[in-house]
Amino acid sequence: MASISLALSSLSTTTNFRSFSVFPLETKYKSRRRITKVSCNGADDQNNMIYKGNRRDVLIGLGGGLGAAASFTYNPFAAFADPVVTNPRSCNRPNLPVGAQPIPCCPPNIGSDQVEDFVFPIVVQERVRKPVHLLSDKEIADYKEAIKRMRELSPDDPRSFTQQANIHCAYCHDSYALNGSTAPPQVKVHFNWLFAPFHRWYLYFYERILGSLIENDTFALPYWNWDHPDGMYIPDIFNDRRSSLYDAKRNANHLPPVLIDLNWNNRAGDTSGDVDTNLRKVKQSIADVKAPDTFFGKNFAEGGGQFPASGTLELLHNTGHAWTGDPTDPNGEDMGAFYSSGRDPLFYSHHSNVDRLWTIWKDRFGGVDFSDDDYKNSSFLFYDENGKLVRVTVDQCLNMSSLGYRYDNAPIPWEFAGEETTTPIKVQSLSLPPPSLPLILNSTQSFAVKRPSKSRSKEEKAKKEEILVFEVAFDKSKNVKFDVLLFWKGDATEASPKNKEFAGSFVNVSHAPSPKDLAVQYQIEISDLLDKLGADDEDNVEVTLVPQYGDVPVTINNAYVAYLQL
Repeated sequence: MASISLALSSLSTTTNFRSFSVFPLETKYKSRRRITKVSCNGADDQNNMIYKGNRRDVLIGLGGGLGAAASFTYNPFAAFADPVVTNPRSCNRPNLPVGAQPIPCCPPNIGSDQVEDFVFPIVVQERVRKPVHLLSDKEIADYKEAIKRMRELSPDDPRSFTQQANIHCAYCHDSYALNGSTAPPQVKVHFNWLFAPFHRWYLYFYERILGSLIENDTFALPYWNWDHPDGMYIPDIFNDRRSSLYDAKRNANHLPPVLIDLNWNNRAGDTSGDVDTNLRKVKQSIADVKAPDTFFGKNFAEGGGQFPASGTLELLHNTGHAWTGDPTDPNGEDMGAFYSSGRDPLFYSHHSNVDRLWTIWKDRFGGVDFSDDDYKNSSFLFYDENGKLVRVTVDQCLNMSSLGYRYDNAPIPWEFAGEETTTPIKVQSLSLPPPSLPLILNSTQSFAVKRPSKSRSKEEKAKKEEILVFEVAFDKSKNVKFDVLLFWKGDATEASPKNKEFAGSFVNVSHAPSPKDLAVQYQIEISDLLDKLGADDEDNVEVTLVPQYGDVPVTINNAYVAYLQL
């Protein structure tokens, strides 16, 4: 099958480029227990209620070639069948939120005209990524010096701190045209299955550039260990105003000794997170998730009845962004907006922990990557530590041993969080009505969603994972959160991951604005939760949605129960 090519670096007009991008709308993969087929739209299969997707393909524009001070011109290209030569000059001015300072997120044109397929260097000594709060004095000094030298590089150098930050801006704010169009959707690495592999490669080259600047082949990017009680605060080394790791645009109310709140609701008076709540939140987002679709997010696709969707890994990560960003800035810069988050060195250690959780999900809890060729053959372009433009594929980054780094064996305190309270309880139906759609979520809303089947056998549950699906429309440039509870009868303001009824949270971090009617999907695995609640014999799933923050309310266009066929 054809591949997905996303240019992260500049190319001259004579660039020798041959790769392109296709996202088919049907995914097949292996789960930890069985072969899985996922279909993806809200239309009902009367027998199985299986997601079904449109088979229309989508071509992705490739890009670069604009200088840091260049004017911005749209460069359309024609989409053809495989193979195709695309116009490399498809990077344009980012689509930023209202009030954001205009910035040229596209990479500089430094005259490179060749793209080489990436070949892993010979690993002499494996790099070990450690928690920031456990670094030695020498490791801290090396980290600070490496960032200092990166900041000192010319802004036109693709290895510079400015250009490294701009990579994230370009791919989160519609800089790269999709299929030669300036209309949504453009190339994105959020709200779809590219989230985890894109950021893994992003960190890989960032780490190697830092190591090369201090001539240390064993330099490893440390991770912000916010899933462990000892690491649930912004590490001290990022808070020294004299340090290259410092960023002024952070939430002043969330500095140490305040703990991160992974269930942050942005309420007045919020000061510190709760260790138990944080551990439960991580377990719900990582250990309790079975299917790649719900862990990574869905296949990126252009319309055709399919909506982009984040996975639980990305949604958990979103809270870290929103919690850290400066609330006095209109757009939550730096960490609270995707176009600016790469300007904070904390961003890269935050994502190092996200990458670590991906490895834990696979190694500890039996999770598996997508096996779809269109996922594995997806490709990105990066400049390496030598300033050479290289093409990498998703498949290359799935085997950690090839990458030359690993994570230390830090304990996983959230593995069994909350399991002491998992004795099944028998819920009582409130006989709620179905939702009146579209539903404006400007207050707590409760309604019933019809289940296509109930009291399923163990064999049936082993074949199909029951999921609750919402089609959600909102202003993507706004930070938004709402919580989902099942069969909830308490005070909505007291709901938290400590409650058995808590199903999950939808969290958006400011990225490219888009029409409010361009919906995304939020899908939650509920088979195990229904068992814990003693609700598998209920005809309906009784849902309570609790809006937590957002300048404008979200709209729920649809809500239904479906199955991932496993």
